[in-house]
Amino acid sequence: MANNNKLTEDSVALFIGCFVFILAALNLWGVDVLGWVLKTNMWTSMSDAFSVTNKGYAGISGIGSLLLTWAAMTAVLAVGIKSLGGNVGRFVVAFTIVFFIAEFFFMLGANAHIAATPNQQAKFGISWSIGLTTEAGFIVALIAGILISNVAPALADMLRDACRPELFVKIAIVVLGAELGVKAAGASGYAGHIIFRGLCAIVEAYLIYWATVYYIARKYFKFSREWAVPMASGISICGVSAAIATGSAIRARPVVPIMVSSLIVVFTCIEMLVLPFVAAFFLHNEPMVAGGWMGLAVKSDGGAIASGAITDALIRAKAMEAGIIWESGWITMVTTTVKIFIDIFIGVWAFVLAWVWAAKFDKTRGERTMTFGDVWARFPRFVLGYVGTFVIMLLICLQSKELADMGKSVISTLGPLRTIFFTLTFFTIGMVSNFRKLMEEGIGKLAVVYIICLFGFIIWIGLFISWAFFHGMTPPVMAG
Repeated sequence: MANNNKLTEDSVALFIGCFVFILAALNLWGVDVLGWVLKTNMWTSMSDAFSVTNKGYAGISGIGSLLLTWAAMTAVLAVGIKSLGGNVGRFVVAFTIVFFIAEFFFMLGANAHIAATPNQQAKFGISWSIGLTTEAGFIVALIAGILISNVAPALADMLRDACRPELFVKIAIVVLGAELGVKAAGASGYAGHIIFRGLCAIVEAYLIYWATVYYIARKYFKFSREWAVPMASGISICGVSAAIATGSAIRARPVVPIMVSSLIVVFTCIEMLVLPFVAAFFLHNEPMVAGGWMGLAVKSDGGAIASGAITDALIRAKAMEAGIIWESGWITMVTTTVKIFIDIFIGVWAFVLAWVWAAKFDKTRGERTMTFGDVWARFPRFVLGYVGTFVIMLLICLQSKELADMGKSVISTLGPLRTIFFTLTFFTIGMVSNFRKLMEEGIGKLAVVYIICLFGFIIWIGLFISWAFFHGMTPPVMAG
């Protein structure tokens, strides 16, 4: 029988995420208790790969920061595992191995030849790079996990106690809320009509996207609702975070959002390599359309914003050839604004799906009337942390410029921590991705749906909607 005294994974993620947020929020009072947290930098010399997050702890070496971060995360997560009824001893041993392997491969992905975008090559003194940003580390970590799972299954089984991708990503989502709150407050000071157009664009786009992907998956590929919902959310809203959140709302099996997340990472990489250059070639006279398109089409935060930055640099370079010098950052700002609203939509959509599933598909209620308690029982608790940290930081940063600057100091620590949790997420997704089992679950058919939807209409509808809302807008021309 289940132990009713155990917390759920959602609740543990909520508590840990909020605990981390509270520690980081002490920066609002000038107290930096997390500045020693590990930050992985883009590098050409491996000695520069690791550092502390904030300069106030500059006396701690990169390796020292790595060890301190491992010790702190192990201790906090061990408490969570204990509350879930897990074996703490086995978790600590397995997590230690998982943590260092995952960080090593993320670090490899942050090498400048892999990660540097074209406008960063000069800074690192290199003549070529693939241009994937440091998020390439997620891809490398995922591939490493997949190789271990399929080539060394005995090792993967030995580390199974620490392979909890859903727990890691749910904590990251809680932390992400605070980051978005600060960024949303910063965006409010820019041109209001751009922000309004961005909001309208994502509402229109994703009401079309979600319904169409869901219909195709159900009608033509015969996927169950359990599969169709996380797939539609992951492709339509915001990648991994949306797939996990909405999968939790309908109580899908963990393997479902995990498989969807694996595909999202792969296709985000492909989009980043292709779309900015397509946009620069065909949309160099419509720079804001290009920026909005990156936000609507690329399915991860970092991937989308990086694509916006690449597009910004490429289009401004073309404009300079024609004697037009546009201010930098405006194209990227459109991408970022669109992406922020997309991320906010995750919490809204999770609540909507929880209500729909409780009202229409939950057979445990019999004939009785649905109550708020039925929806609440399905609503993923960690999304409360995501919404709560977002609202708190948004309201604080809107009060004054001084508080907005303090808010940036809060997320300066939260950003690297979120990156670590995402690294653990992708590595452990790979670790539980045994290809033989995944083929039995239908990942091949899942990939076909993803390809058809993404390249068949999502990219093009995103382009059309971005054109409808941003056509004719250009960045300000630099004076002088």
